[in-house]
Parts: sequence; C-alpha cells; structure tokens
Amino acid sequence: MIDDKTPTRRKGLDDIRSFEDKGGEDEDGCATLNDKRRATLAEIDNARFSWFHVRVCLVAGVGFFTDSYDIFAINIASVMLGYVYGHGQKLTANQDLGIKVATPVGTVVGQLLFGWLADVYGRKPIYGYELMLMIVASFGQALAGQAHGANIIGVLVVWRFIMGVGIGGDYPLSSVIPAEFASTRIRGRMLTAVGANQGWGQLTAALVSFVITVAYKPTLLADDPRVLPHVDYMWRLLIGLGCVPGAVALYFRLTIPETPRFTMDVERNVRRAARDVDHAVIRRVRSPKASRRDFARYFSKKENLVPLIGMCYSWFAIDVAFYGLGLNTSIILQAIGFGSPSADVTGTMAVYTNLKNISVGNMILAVAGLIPGAWTTFLVIDFWGRKPVQLLGFIMLTILYIIMGFAYHDLTATAAGRKVFVFLYCLTNFFSNFGPNSTVSVFPGESFPTRYRSTAFGIAAASGKVGAVISQVGFGKLVNIGGENAFVPHLLEIFAFFMLTGVLSTLVLKEGKQLTLEELSNEQQEGFIQGESTLFICINNVLSRKVH
Repeated sequence: MIDDKTPTRRKGLDDIRSFEDKGGEDEDGCATLNDKRRATLAEIDNARFSWFHVRVCLVAGVGFFTDSYDIFAINIASVMLGYVYGHGQKLTANQDLGIKVATPVGTVVGQLLFGWLADVYGRKPIYGYELMLMIVASFGQALAGQAHGANIIGVLVVWRFIMGVGIGGDYPLSSVIPAEFASTRIRGRMLTAVGANQGWGQLTAALVSFVITVAYKPTLLADDPRVLPHVDYMWRLLIGLGCVPGAVALYFRLTIPETPRFTMDVERNVRRAARDVDHAVIRRVRSPKASRRDFARYFSKKENLVPLIGMCYSWFAIDVAFYGLGLNTSIILQAIGFGSPSADVTGTMAVYTNLKNISVGNMILAVAGLIPGAWTTFLVIDFWGRKPVQLLGFIMLTILYIIMGFAYHDLTATAAGRKVFVFLYCLTNFFSNFGPNSTVSVFPGESFPTRYRSTAFGIAAASGKVGAVISQVGFGKLVNIGGENAFVPHLLEIFAFFMLTGVLSTLVLKEGKQLTLEELSNEQQEGFIQGESTLFICINNVLSRKVH
C-alpha cells in the first residue's frame, strides 16, 4: 500500500499541516481543489523511482508473463495433443485452428469488457478477477477429459476461450495502473518492463516443455507408439503449470491501491487521493464525468479520434504477424526442416526428438529475439521516444519479411540456408519487441483522459487481437494451399505488407516522451475540478462526537 513515505501520502499530510497552520482555512476561507489536484499530480509525476514502482511493475508484469505462457504454450501442446488425440497422430487443420484461435477470440471480449469496467468501477475493484479467470481456466484445461458426449478438443476450446477473457482483462489493467502510478521520466520504461515479461513467459513455456519432455523420456520411449499415454501427462502438466505464477500474484493484485488519478478525476474525490481522510470533507466537486455523450464529444474531435485509430491499426498490424507466426512456430520449424528428426529415427524416439527439438527451437527464438528486443526498448524509450522505436521496428520487419518470403525456397534448400532463415526469424522477433510489439501498449496506456483511458486501451488492444484472430484463421486455411506448408512464403509476404502499413499508422501518433498524462489527454487542465473543501481540525471532530 502507499504509506506515509510515498509522494501522494506525504503531499496529503503536508497539505493538512499547512491548512492547520492557517487555522483550518486559506485566505478565501476554503481549500482550492484544483490546487490540491495539481500538487498531488506533480508529486506523482516528479516522484523519484522507489520500491513502490518496482512492486507495481512486478505485480502487473506477472500478468503479462502468465498471459504469454498460457497463449504460447499451446504452440507446443498442440503437437502433443495431436500425438494423443489426432487422426494419424496429428490434429486436423480445424482442430489445430480451434484450440489456437479460441484464446485470441476470448481476449477480444476480455479487453473490451474489463477495459470498460475499470473506467466505471475503478482499477482496484476489478484488478485480480481477470487473474482468477486465467487460473481457473488453466486448471480446467489440465483436467479436461474425453467422453462419448464430449470431445476433448471442444472442451479445450471452451476453456481456452474463458482463459482468453481473463487474459484480455489483464491487458488494460496491467498497463493503465503502472502508467497512472509512474513518474513522467520513467513511465515509458515502467510500461516496457511490464510488457517485457511476455518474452520471459514465452521462454518459460518452451523451457517447461523441454524439462517435461526430458523428464518423461524413459517412460515415453517405453510407450506403445500407437497410443503414447505419457504424452497425455506431458501436455496437461505444460498447460496446468500456467496457473502457478497467477496464483502467487493474486494476493498482491487484490491489495494494490487505487490509482490517485482515478480517485481524483473519476471518483472526483481529491481528499481521498491526497489521503486527507480524517481532516477534510468535500462539499461540492464538479469535473468532467464519463457518459456516452461525453465519450462521443471527446472522440468526435479529430485530435483524439485519429490517434485512437492509429493505435488500433498499429496494434492490429503487428499482431497479424506476431501471432500468425508465434502460434505456429512449431509448424514453421517443421516446414523448414529445422531440428526435425532424421528419416531413420522412428517410433517413440521420433516423437521424443520432435518434441525436444520444437521446445529448443522456441527457446532459441525467445532468447535470441524476444527478450533482448524488449529490453533494448526499455533502455531507449524514455530518451529516444515511442514513435522512433515503433517506426524502426515496422520498417525492419517489412524488410525482413520480404527477404524471408521471396527468398524462402532458396534459404530452406540447404542446411546452411535454414540456419540463415532461423537467424532472420530471430531478427523478426527482436524487431517486434524492439519495435511495435513493445510500444503499441505504451501509446494507449498514457493517452486519453483518466475516465476513458482503460476503455480506449481495451479498444486498441482488442483491435490487435482481431488481427491475431484473422491471422490465425488465415494461416490455418492458407498454409497448405498447393501442398503441406506450401503457402508459408506467401504468408510471409503478406505479413510484410501489413508491416509497411504499420509505418503509415505510426505517423499519426503523438509522441509521449517526457509529457504528463494530463498533457497527453488533450484536455484543458485549468479549472478541471470545481468545488470546495472545508477543513476541520481533529479536535473539533472529537468534540463533535462527544456532544452527540
């Protein structure tokens, strides 16, 4: 919680003392709420980096870690499911598509729903429930069973949709809360540090898969190759362990304080935001209030609508490529023959080798691309800016996908060429995270007024997951046109086109480097709140209680 040493609490106590020195009132006989609001915001915006900031990043970051683990673990688990439940030990195209697209579809629902709820009821009352959904859904997947009246793939699709709703709810809350607590000079780094946990989540999913595969090697090799019962244990462990980090973080989410900005600007309670609990009573507060009419008025202005559209499309564009490839890494690695078992390896040894190599391939892609890309963004975002990072990422991704698409057959024809292809693939992961995959969540997290920030973030994030859904459906339906995985090079060329359009959408965005959230809201701050507060000395409250 925020204690007496945190900026907000300390400022509130300082205000009390100054008022008490004046006998409980200022020269005009009342405290100016706008001055208190400005002073409190200034304390937050200029606060030195502290343990509280670290705590906020950790609590929010665990959500992104869990999101990424849960989303990308299915990339490997789908191969395991194919061995156990698939026809010919492989899921059909529709089955594979169903379990992979269910989560992004649920994520769209969760982002819109929880984004809106967080603006209506507050960040604190909602924070934690999305994590509960993720925990229950992960556990439910691990316990899913096959029966005459229930197909296990259908059951998993339902559970993964529910999990997606929880993941979607995590996006706006785990970005807006750090943004509203962060000081101006470190806000970009805080938001990037939270989002960087996605790379660690993806790496952990691959690492856990590798450990499980190696641990089960003796029993797996002894299995009947037509049944493979121990692979059923393996995918359940891989998916079920995704609930562990969420369960650890749940308590801390439920106890995180409300952001002072929401308390002041939406609840319209400057007293509570300054922690001036025992000394002031707000008589009248009038500030902009969220409503459909006010929402339409705000976003009908070009300077507010155009950036929102730019954020939505930028997120849409990067997710088309990021999820189109990220959820199908095992297919890509198998398509180019990287790490696939040789033809003379058969039976359960071929199963073991394939699962181990897919896990190793995913670890390489995370370590060589996703993680360093995110932390490179962390180093430069607050002095170079958000737009330059996003523009660089989109431009480099355009170039890389053009090379990988048009030179696909030449690159995958030889062992040396396949290594070059994997290197280029790692570069796409690097420039995704040292680029738009890191910054698309920063722009809406620090833009718009407090009363609409979470809703607008949810709209932008949902646009991205619509891109992920379209990409996943398109990948599943197009990848085998002309033969097994024959359409992969053309998909890469399509991704290059979307990256190029992302460059254009980035140009309409406003740079947020070293600007306060209020400056980025495009709203006049002078006279933002109108009202009075009357300050009573504690002894008067005590006397009043004795009289009654």
